[in-house]
Amino acid sequence: MTDVQTADAVDEETRLRRELAAVYRLVAHFRMTDLIFTHISLRLPGPDHHFLINPYGLLFEEITASNLVKIDLAGNPVEPTPYPVNPAGFVIHSAIHAAREDAHCVLHTHTRAGCAVAAQRDGLLPLNQMSMEFYNRVGYHDYEGVALNLDEQKRLVDDIGDHPALILRNHGLLTVGESAAQAFLRMYYLEKACEIQVTAQAGGGPLTVPSPETCEYTARQLAGEADADFQDDGAYELAWAAMLRLLDRVAPDHRD
Repeated sequence: MTDVQTADAVDEETRLRRELAAVYRLVAHFRMTDLIFTHISLRLPGPDHHFLINPYGLLFEEITASNLVKIDLAGNPVEPTPYPVNPAGFVIHSAIHAAREDAHCVLHTHTRAGCAVAAQRDGLLPLNQMSMEFYNRVGYHDYEGVALNLDEQKRLVDDIGDHPALILRNHGLLTVGESAAQAFLRMYYLEKACEIQVTAQAGGGPLTVPSPETCEYTARQLAGEADADFQDDGAYELAWAAMLRLLDRVAPDHRD
């Protein structure tokens, strides 16, 4: 590797560290954390299958670009670090990273609304425009206990398939993305969809569900795949830029 290539690789890792640290802070800001538990992992470029993940024991609001830990596919640190790593917590993430070339980022949460929907037999219902983003586009994985066993990985991979999201029954939510930003925005709206569902169900009245055709068309619209008079191709980029401006105000130290 030339000096220029080395410098470019360092610059790219710095960029990715800042993006992932931003996502950790946003998950904390929007109250999608579970103390020090759950993880958000991000693949680094190159042939080594290295990833960035949170230092085990830090709150998400304490994560910065520099204290993220670089690990291998088994969850072991590949550089000296003063922080412990929880390899067991990487069982779910490593399986999906290894199986999905597009899953550069894997984001997993244990939120109140997400766990509530994960406990429901019918899973996520198409009750709102936000939930329709995931219509026929979310997998389900049955609960097998705490994810500490490697033989669960194949079933996890089979259950998520090529979907952008996975509901871990009796456990929580998971999204993937080609970037940390994409995985976050998907999780933000998956979480909102779960909140809306639980709130609508708590009202006690009959629920209105659009036709399957309308739900599928809406999902295609939101993915930019449907014929429509107008397209909103830059929506996610604008939303992510707004999130970074938010962090500049409330948590600028995430870049450190």
